[in-house]
Amino acid sequence: MLRHLSIRDFVIVAALDLEFDSGFTVFSGETGAGKSILIDALALALGERADASVVRTGCSRADITAEFTPHDRVARWLDEHAFDTEDTVMLRRVIDANGRSRAFVNGTSATLAQLRELGEMLVDIHGQHAHQLLMRPDAQRELFDTHAGLVAEAANVARAWRVWRDATQAIDAAKAHERELQLEREKLAWQLAELDKLAPQPGEWDEINGEHKRLSHSANLIEGVRGALNALSESDDAMLAQLGAIVSKLRSLADYDAALGDALASLEPAEIQLQEAVYSLSHYAQRLDLDPERLAQVERRVDALHSTARKFRLPPDTLHEEHAARRAQLAALDAAADLGALEAAQAKAWEAYLADAKRLSKARAQAAKALGAAVTA
Repeated sequence: MLRHLSIRDFVIVAALDLEFDSGFTVFSGETGAGKSILIDALALALGERADASVVRTGCSRADITAEFTPHDRVARWLDEHAFDTEDTVMLRRVIDANGRSRAFVNGTSATLAQLRELGEMLVDIHGQHAHQLLMRPDAQRELFDTHAGLVAEAANVARAWRVWRDATQAIDAAKAHERELQLEREKLAWQLAELDKLAPQPGEWDEINGEHKRLSHSANLIEGVRGALNALSESDDAMLAQLGAIVSKLRSLADYDAALGDALASLEPAEIQLQEAVYSLSHYAQRLDLDPERLAQVERRVDALHSTARKFRLPPDTLHEEHAARRAQLAALDAAADLGALEAAQAKAWEAYLADAKRLSKARAQAAKALGAAVTA
């Protein structure tokens, strides 16, 4: 049902907005009042041909929008053609002063053929010289299928035909772009071979850089840790020994004055934490060693990762993800270039379409015979 019609700069109309309610609507008036202009504007929104003469004098373009409440068939059509399915269907047509035309369905760009096909489902314009819906074979076929209860079967045939059409288009595209696909495949194959050889691992860049930093500063780490251990526990005036003596002395003095308890309560945990720090540093020092050979290995790995990342113009920490992505891209190109598989899919789709079409044709023939008998009875 037509809900709203908006017209801008069309013929002699500067701006017009009409709202429609349910029921029968009549436009009446004397000849020349502009009744036919409304019908002409609606026809353009439904996909009729147009030229620059419909643009109001002095304006850059004519803009017509018709808004409808959709029925189930329209909703299916919108879904099949990847248009937004909403509570309303908005058809828009724009014609500029040079005669160029653009069409939109629910705000998405559409072809004129799509606008016309959808418009035929929404409106039937009858007139002295107008084309009428019942005269078209596709409309007759749809009415017959509805009468015979074959709407679902017809939809299956249409769906099977689209699968075959898509398979055919995939073959045509593969043949048309065979050379480009081959060049792209060779490029991806080379890139994948490089990445296969490198074999980057998840999180490797951060991990290898951390190890490189540690190994390249091993001498400083060893010197610093040994100095800390010496000051804390190994020298004659080590901090741990001094703190232990202080804690022991305060324990004995606290027997004479309980006010020392607060100071002792602060120093005892400090002594324990200092002991734990000494243990942790000792354990770390046992594992710490100069390893020039391992440092050289790590430096070679860092250089390899950085060089490959620079070659591919990628951040080094993304090499693992890019490795997987290029493998998937190559597999997709191989599938797209596999004419044998595409042709097999096309043949299978054609067989499925023929089987569905034969069943529908047989059912239609039986229904036509029954309808003919009922009409002539």
